[in-house]
Amino acid sequence: MPYWLMKSEPDEVSIDDALAAHDSTVPWTGVRNYQARNFMRDQMRIGDGVLFYHSSCAEPGIAGLAEVASTAYPDPTQYDPRSKYHDPKATQENPRWLLVDVRATQKTRLMPLPELRSYPELADMQILKRGNRLSITPVTPTEWRFIVKQLKAD
Repeated sequence: MPYWLMKSEPDEVSIDDALAAHDSTVPWTGVRNYQARNFMRDQMRIGDGVLFYHSSCAEPGIAGLAEVASTAYPDPTQYDPRSKYHDPKATQENPRWLLVDVRATQKTRLMPLPELRSYPELADMQILKRGNRLSITPVTPTEWRFIVKQLKAD
């Protein structure tokens, strides 16, 4: 099973918001990077594991566990001129941006970015690479198991 790290700004959708949503499921709107979109479109499958990561906040880090809950479909925010994610080039016939639904399964203690960097076992993790700005990155099975083990050790 593939694994992913998906970043969300907690003032938009936090792990608590996701857990409180109907069926603990939220649409992952607003992705406006082609590589991240292509991960959703081409590689994500229902049931894939997700590290729910809070970004652009006082203390970024992994805040919970989740799973991919749908196949990719058009992000409706691309059509809404009132949305900050509006894309005037997108049409119903030719959508440019996709999303998947994500089902939160568990809130965890926060595993902040400095802690992630402190583990030699995670040295090659995509999110820790210099210059990485992607909101969705693949996670290897070894990285997934290590992180989940650390989160459950507390």
